[in-house]
Amino acid sequence: MNKQTDKENNYLLETLLQGEPPENNIINQLSVGVNFITDFWRQEYFKDYIKEGGSKIKFITGQPGSGKSHLLKLMSSIAKEENYVTVSFSAKDIWLNDFKEIYKEIIKRCDFSALLNKICNNVIRELGFNPEEISVGQNFINYLSETGNNDPLTRRSIIIYLNNIFLNNPLMDNNFAYVCSLLCGGILGHPLLEKYNEQMLLSWIHCDNTVKLSSLRKLGFFPSRISKYNARHMLRSLTEIIKLAGYSGLFVCIDNLDEILNKSSISLLHYTKMKREDSYESIRQLIDEIDTFRNIMFVFSFERKLIDNDGKGLKSYQALWMRIQNEVVGKRLNKFTDFLDLDKLAVQIYTPKVLVEMSRKLASIIDYMDVETKVIDEDTARKLIDKAKISNISIPRLVNYATLKSKVINNSETVERLILLPTNIEGETDNV
Repeated sequence: MNKQTDKENNYLLETLLQGEPPENNIINQLSVGVNFITDFWRQEYFKDYIKEGGSKIKFITGQPGSGKSHLLKLMSSIAKEENYVTVSFSAKDIWLNDFKEIYKEIIKRCDFSALLNKICNNVIRELGFNPEEISVGQNFINYLSETGNNDPLTRRSIIIYLNNIFLNNPLMDNNFAYVCSLLCGGILGHPLLEKYNEQMLLSWIHCDNTVKLSSLRKLGFFPSRISKYNARHMLRSLTEIIKLAGYSGLFVCIDNLDEILNKSSISLLHYTKMKREDSYESIRQLIDEIDTFRNIMFVFSFERKLIDNDGKGLKSYQALWMRIQNEVVGKRLNKFTDFLDLDKLAVQIYTPKVLVEMSRKLASIIDYMDVETKVIDEDTARKLIDKAKISNISIPRLVNYATLKSKVINNSETVERLILLPTNIEGETDNV
């Protein structure tokens, strides 16, 4: 690993001590014990089911520091390796009660213009030309003019091809398809599209309510506002665009779903009872309609309090809870389960040997820093496992504390207290 600045080193250490996952460039190096889940998802979902047109929603829960966010980042990294467009965001930043906001965040993070450019390159190849021969800033029509190929038949072929992949595509919303056809025509240079109109179309598809519908009607179609009622259909269309651009599909991670219960006055978003129930209903509708999607996978992550809180949590909205609870629960993990409990999973996968390997990897990642680390032994690992059973501190976080010994001590919290103290010390360690 390359040397980093002191600021970057301190940020990495604080991230690990707070139980947060590191950035993707080292997350694979730190992952221990969950490979049988990640390998299964890679093979069964990314390589097969989702890629071949399937759709899926997964839910991940666990106590703080149990590895939820780590698993999301790891799966996003694997999805990228398998040629998926990946989108990750937190419920701390985006309203969930209106699915339009979810769609809006997804399309913003997908780089929609880049997707259309990839589709245009595919069109150029289908017409028998090489997009790499076209100069930067030059459109396809100008290139055809320079090479003596700008004939009516070729221009007509562009229109026919755009109509076939967009307007005649039953998987796409008509208005969404029409906008994509116009935008791709503008990129290719036929039919021509003024810059102002291009920006207006992009603004509409990104849910900008300042765009006047009357102005859009002048371009030959009659759109409505994108709202919570049609946003899921727009997302289906976006997923088809991603597929047309040459990707395997779309992988969406939404972390911190338990933010719905946050009562803090300093929180960016504050959910009223109505907004909370609207959020549950939005997710319920997504579950019921997921089979109408293609090439998409959602993963929602949240702390256990969203289950344990009977009055405001998932159980308070039976229409949603009935759809995500596991009706049959066995002693061994069902890899196909849509509701993954990392606390229960820890009992099966976090053996003393696995914890020692986790500690060794962590120490090796930061061995270049001026920080004392100590790889735990199996005896210490057993104590950590016992400690996790009687406290609200997860095993991965305890391993981080025990390995980064000097950093913990510098913050007035010794490893011995973490391992041996028999009471619930979540409140104390949250300030480490």
